Amino acid sequence: MRLDQVTVGTIDLDSAERFYSLLGLRLIVRDKHYLRFECPTGDSTFSIEHVDAVPANEQVTIYFETDQLDADCKRLQQAGVIFDQPPADMPWLWREARLRDPDGHKLCLFHAGPNRRNPPWRLERNS
Repeated sequence: MRLDQVTVGTIDLDSAERFYSLLGLRLIVRDKHYLRFECPTGDSTFSIEHVDAVPANEQVTIYFETDQLDADCKRLQQAGVIFDQPPADMPWLWREARLRDPDGHKLCLFHAGPNRRNPPWRLERNS
């Protein structure tokens, strides 16, 4: 099994399209109710559907990994994106920054390298 895509709701498809394109995702599907993007590396996709309201209590955080975290964050800040937390080294051996999309969805841009899947505390697989 592999994760194919994540879908979030938006009240404004145009704003969502601009924001996620600015992040570096490539738009591959657009109609009047739906957007679908490819991530620049890997084979996962991210989609957005038009909704009447985005739940205020949504507890999902969407993680996007980048090898150029600091440069990407600087580029986004220069384009007017506001960060809740600038890039910082975390105790779980990742460097990450936190922000929100135009609909308030929580995002984490990070770089973990091999620690993303293989941190020193990873549980051993049972055969």
